[in-house]
Amino acid sequence: MELANILSGLNDAQRAAVTAESKNALILAGAGSGKTKVLVHRIAWLVQVDRVSPWNILAVTFTNKAANEMLARTEALLEVPVKNMWIGTFHGLAHRFLRIHHKEAGLPDNFQILDSEDQYRSVKRVLKELGLDEKHWPPGQLQWQINQFKDEGLRAADIQVGEDIYSRTVHEVYQLYEKKCQSAAVVDFAELLLKTFEMLRDNQALLEFYQSRFSHILADEFQDTNKIQYAWLKLLAGDKSSVFAVGDDDQSIYGWRGAQVGNLTDFKENFAEVTIFKLEQNYRSSANILNAANALISQNSGRMEKRLWTEGAKGEMINIYQAFNDLDEADFVVEKIVSLVDAGQARSQIAILYRSNAQSRLFEERLIGNNIPYRVYGGLRFFDRAEIKDALAYLRLVANKNDDVAFERIVNRPARGIGARTMETIRENARINDESLWQSTNRILNESILAPRAANAIKAFLSLINKLKEQIYDMELAEQVEHVIQVSTLFEFYGKDKSERGQAKVENLKELMVAAKQFVPEDAEDNRLNQFLSQATLDAGDTQAAKWEDCVQLMTLHSAKGLEFPTVFICGMEEGLFPHSMSSEDPAKLEEERRLCYVGITRAQASLYLTLADSRRYYGEDKWCKPSRFISELPSELLQEVRETAKGVVNDSGLTNSSKFYPGQRLGHAKFGEGTVLLVEGSGKHTRIQINFDRAGSKWLVASYANLQTL
Repeated sequence: MELANILSGLNDAQRAAVTAESKNALILAGAGSGKTKVLVHRIAWLVQVDRVSPWNILAVTFTNKAANEMLARTEALLEVPVKNMWIGTFHGLAHRFLRIHHKEAGLPDNFQILDSEDQYRSVKRVLKELGLDEKHWPPGQLQWQINQFKDEGLRAADIQVGEDIYSRTVHEVYQLYEKKCQSAAVVDFAELLLKTFEMLRDNQALLEFYQSRFSHILADEFQDTNKIQYAWLKLLAGDKSSVFAVGDDDQSIYGWRGAQVGNLTDFKENFAEVTIFKLEQNYRSSANILNAANALISQNSGRMEKRLWTEGAKGEMINIYQAFNDLDEADFVVEKIVSLVDAGQARSQIAILYRSNAQSRLFEERLIGNNIPYRVYGGLRFFDRAEIKDALAYLRLVANKNDDVAFERIVNRPARGIGARTMETIRENARINDESLWQSTNRILNESILAPRAANAIKAFLSLINKLKEQIYDMELAEQVEHVIQVSTLFEFYGKDKSERGQAKVENLKELMVAAKQFVPEDAEDNRLNQFLSQATLDAGDTQAAKWEDCVQLMTLHSAKGLEFPTVFICGMEEGLFPHSMSSEDPAKLEEERRLCYVGITRAQASLYLTLADSRRYYGEDKWCKPSRFISELPSELLQEVRETAKGVVNDSGLTNSSKFYPGQRLGHAKFGEGTVLLVEGSGKHTRIQINFDRAGSKWLVASYANLQTL
């Protein structure tokens, strides 16, 4: 290969990094600056120019997608097969290492890997063996804690156990879990890294062999490394290997799962003879978008200074849309998407980004209503999420006790001691007598077929459903949904998991309550709960688009990292939502929230919309919202406010309201005083108006009876 081929297409900064002669190098690669290109061309430079054997190179990244891209591009550049090179993810390379050295690791050659679901079930079995109630000791929380310990490099024997029952119980679970995994010859994902690190640390001959072998180590996304990943890389590098670390502290957004941005910012202090290269030329976004991103991230302290720039066009102004409420926000975004698609833009070139998973519901609802294919990237659609299915199953069983699917799903969720053997007895009796599971259960209890403990557990479940049916009879729909979620203890069950994932499940349950509050039935005379459940089933039945289809992309801001789209909507730009309320008072967490916003902004290539709402329904109540501080940190000269003309509002049924009332309008009421219209729904004599009164707060009124005065 000619030297010109390796350097072809590189800018000056990229070329300097690729040809670096220093022992160790830190490449600060800004968003869209071509970091993968630099990594691949660096490997080619080492092999073709410095005459380093491919056998002596290790390159590591985080995702299979990134690893496969690196392998494919390296092979295309070198024009030789590279599948035997050590290029892969942390977990993939650790797995390869353990396969080679399974004997030294004390593992059989056919050892298996536990995926997340398998690990969860294994933790559940440990809890059962220890006689621990899952209601008080959620398996998901304990699974997360075990993985956290391993990511910190801690075995059960290394943990300092406190006097409190929580730390003693967690320690006991971890100990037994380790024992079970060892006897079954299985390893979880966190174990792959931990065991590999321990083997190198404790076996000097093995360590010296690999330190000698891997004379050049290349690490992608260095800002995302956790404690054990960093320790493994540092141990493997020793004093002889050259480390080529690529990353961006401004895109460090995974602190909640153990990533330590200090691994990158302290690189120069922890490695010898380090040269720093900055990749600041962006090949993705317009100048206006980059200038906004630069201004935002400059508010963070302690960052490694860099400023993105482009030779491309100045581009469009950044659009700010301040909606009346969250419904208006969703309507605006989807209506804008419709107009973009009508103008010829592909749906796959459009992304809706949000901070909280629960925000997807309204956008999904509006996209479905407009027959726009969409896909939730890296996650499930709202009504496909387990916690939502759980809540709906309770509501379905309360509404119809003969719903066998709902019965099966929630009879032991949360766990109440109803085992597989009991359920098999119920199913068999239902089959023999051609009756529902509910009917079969009552028959079995009357005939005293079950053991006392199982009978008491199933009796308590039947009593719970009967009690719920009686309690919610006269309630409004939103009250029914909230009451069932509360009394079923689903909030408590999911709330015990304090991880980001667990809290997202709680937010989703609360969003279901909001959905019930905003639901407008087609038939005012028919049972609202039944109509709500039917609509939820219909929404869930509209399968999301396949990966290959031209569809709008919905995702959390965390999921958006590494992606790019011509048009991006970042929604919910409000204090308490983004930045999240759990982060706004902690300086370190607030800076990570700002980095997350920076990541979102730099996903946009040409058009960026930031949307927010004056009021948003939180868990059944309308709250006035304050614009996110991140908007005020953007240069005003780069922003333009989008103003919609007062033409009515698309209501919950998807029909345009043509009444004289509209959101933002000031009205007066004889009893409640003056207020501002938030939402108008229905038509004619059925028109309902939600008004936020200055003194009395938010009220729903029927327009034909309210005798409202225009101010």
